[in-house]
Amino acid sequence: MALRQIAFYGKGGIGKSTTSQNTLAALVEMGQRILIVGCDPKADSTRLILNTKMQDTVLSRAAEAGSVEDLELEDVLKIGYKGIKCTESGGPEPGVGCAGRGVITAINFLEENGAYDDVDYVSYDVLGDVVCGGFAMPIRENKAQEIYIVMSGEMMALYAANNISKGILKYAHSGGVRLGGLICNERQTDREIDLSEALAKKLNTKLIHFVPRDNIVQHAELRRQTVIQYAPDSKQAEEYRTLAKKIHENSGQGTIPTPVSMDELEQMLLDFGIMKTEEQQLAELQAKEAARAAAAAV
Repeated sequence: MALRQIAFYGKGGIGKSTTSQNTLAALVEMGQRILIVGCDPKADSTRLILNTKMQDTVLSRAAEAGSVEDLELEDVLKIGYKGIKCTESGGPEPGVGCAGRGVITAINFLEENGAYDDVDYVSYDVLGDVVCGGFAMPIRENKAQEIYIVMSGEMMALYAANNISKGILKYAHSGGVRLGGLICNERQTDREIDLSEALAKKLNTKLIHFVPRDNIVQHAELRRQTVIQYAPDSKQAEEYRTLAKKIHENSGQGTIPTPVSMDELEQMLLDFGIMKTEEQQLAELQAKEAARAAAAAV
């Protein structure tokens, strides 16, 4: 089987790292050999696989050693659940430097030192609030061939998904990167599945899976475990196995995205009744003020 390089993108706080680690734990159950490259400065892309608070990052160990050239692969590559290889790029001290550069440094180091050998999947977990040059590196350098965007029915999650699609489109024609699909991590907002499917259609992709909300995810996280490890027979574990199976069968089916304008995005929310026009908001405000005035007059 040819090496598949996938990436999970999504806005901060959307549950991207949790979703990706649970999915990868399900993939390894299917007999796949996996390397996770955490590309988020929080360095939380591997904690559930390693069952630990946080692992040493490439940047932090390079700072201790003097330079990245002074590192050995075993300094920054740890083995987690069922043999999954784990590494974190890390980031600079807050307020200093570019976190995206850590992504570039880490990937180059891992490639040059054989971390990509003997694996079926390399998975990049990437911050998606800002698709800057560093965070877009897995896309720009044709490292990740399939991008999966974790989103929800919330406005900013939809906006981020559209914005990430713009980053994919920029490099889709010069390289092989494609949008694999959207993964909706349920937030229980109004018409969430409908909105997710509508956005997927606008972006020329598909909703790969709708992951229902379940508190068992938080229970597992408190123990620094995936649901697959913590509660392997649970309904939620089966949801992640279904998602893993869909991704595994999605090879070669990625698309070139067709991102939309902000006006189109807002119109979609208006069409679904999620967002109100200024006229509707003003009418509601006037009705409330009139009701208060009538109550005061009694």
